[in-house]
Order: sequence, then C-alpha cells, then structure tokens
Amino acid sequence: MNAQTHCLLYRAGQTPAEIRLEQISDQLRDSGNFIWIDITEATQPLLTQLGNALGLHELAVEDALTTHQRPKLEEYGGHLFISAKTAQLMENHIFFGEAHFFAGPNFVASVRHGPSLNFTRVGERLAAARSGLHAGSSYALYLLLDLIVDHYRPVLQSLYERFLELEAVLLTDALDRTDLEKLYNIKRELNSLRNAAEPMQDIVQDLIRLHPEFVSRELKAYYRDVHDHAIRVTDAIDTLRTHASDAMQFHHASLTIRQNESVQKLAGWGAILAVPTVIFSLYGMNFDWMPELHQSWGYPAVLALSAASMVWLYLRLRKRGWI
Repeated sequence: MNAQTHCLLYRAGQTPAEIRLEQISDQLRDSGNFIWIDITEATQPLLTQLGNALGLHELAVEDALTTHQRPKLEEYGGHLFISAKTAQLMENHIFFGEAHFFAGPNFVASVRHGPSLNFTRVGERLAAARSGLHAGSSYALYLLLDLIVDHYRPVLQSLYERFLELEAVLLTDALDRTDLEKLYNIKRELNSLRNAAEPMQDIVQDLIRLHPEFVSRELKAYYRDVHDHAIRVTDAIDTLRTHASDAMQFHHASLTIRQNESVQKLAGWGAILAVPTVIFSLYGMNFDWMPELHQSWGYPAVLALSAASMVWLYLRLRKRGWI
C-alpha cells in the first residue's frame, strides 16, 4: 500500500487549509497555527522528512516506522510519542491495527499501520470545535484517543454475541470441533482486544497527571471520560474471558461425564455377558465328572441358571444407574 499524507492547517476564525509537508516548518513558527498531519503506511524517507520538519527525536521516528509496538506513552523533550493498538468491526470481521502519534505544542501527527481506523472524523471535529474548545494539541489528542476507545465497544459486543450463540450449543450434544475452534478464536480475539484496551488506561492517566501542558483544564473531564470508558471495556473483556474459560471447562467436564457413563454401561453389559461366558466355558472343558452332565434336565437347568443370573445382575446394575 502506498503512503498517503494529509496536512491540515487550522487557525482561529479561518477554514482549515491543506498544506504540503514542505510547508510545515514555516507554519509552525506562528504559535497561532495548529497543524494536523495524518500519514498512512509511512515509509522511511517520509518519516525522516516529517521528523526534520517537526523536530522529532530519531528514536521516536524509528518507533513510528516499526509495527508491533507495545502501547506506550513516551516524552522526548518538547514532544510526546504515543503508540496505541486499534480495533474495528467491518462486515462482522474484527481487524486490529496500530496508530502512532506525535504531539507538540501546536501540532499532532498520526502514523497508521495495517487496517487502522479512519481519522477523517478527527479532522472534521477539529474544524467544527465549539463550546470553548479550539483546534489544538489537547483537543486533537482527546479526539484521537476517544475514537480509538469508542471502537473497542462494538468489537466487544460482537464477541459477546458470538459467545452467546456458542453458549447455547454448549448445553446440547451438538457441539463439534468447529464450535470449539470458534470458542478458541473468541478467546484469542478477546486477548488481543485486552492487549489494546488495557494500556489505554495508563496512557490517558499519564497524560492527565504528568503532562498538563497537553491536557488543558477545559478538557480534563473529557480525558477522564476516555479513561473511564477504557476501564469499562477492560472489565467487560475480563468478564467475557472468564465466561469463555468457564464454558470450555464445562464442555470438558460434560465430555468426561459422558465418557464415564459410556464406560460404566460397557462395564455393566460386560459383567452380564461374563456370566454365561464363564458357565459355558466350564462345560466346554470335557471333564468326565461335571454337575448334572448325564441328567436329561441338565442342559435346560444350566440355561435357566445362566438366564436368571443375567436378569438378577441386570436389575442390580440398573438400580445403581450403571446401565
């Protein structure tokens, strides 16, 4: 996928204007300007150019270029670097991606990797800022983090609905290998979603506590709301993970019980069939002296004794629930 770059210049009382990457340095000299930059599938030359324009630390630029970063918040002199994992639901499929952010006094730049979220809404809300809010680093960071956390909830809801369908099958004997694979996939996706949502609590909390220059007083309540949503999502994920684990343990226990019942039935019928087997094998040994061997009623007596023994043993085993 080719890299795509969008740079928007915001200034109070003016319509946002698209600018080129080469113009960023000049525009940043004016403290009244705010620049929002969004890059998709960045390349090394493009990020190097961005780093030179914004004065970014080389280690932060290197992290932004590398995928599979752990979610984190780091400070590099006059700017912050934030790495986050995104999740979204598209056509009933869950896609995980990554988003990295650079935030300075009058700029915010996002670098997206993989099937990440569309940040078009962020640019639109920056342009339509009202109620005392204005386009700036504090408001832009809030919009970005809020958008990411908001997309966790429909993903979690989808996983919950899929689990409910499997839970109904667990209570029947219709569960097969495919259903178990689906349940395992739900657990795996829950783990991935938790790895994305849980670190967001620390990132937002650190922004509020340690970086007041990026969290304005007017927006503290909004950041706390994002933090609260991240906690709720994480708690809901943990609850659903527990339910999924319990469901798998229930299935394994049910399977063990059914196997034990089958073994009991086989053992019971084996004991019943053992009675005539022992008696007939004794009479098949061809000894000269055997009970009632030369009596006319000997053969039916042995048959009657075998049948009576089998019936008695069957009734005893049935009473104990073995067959």
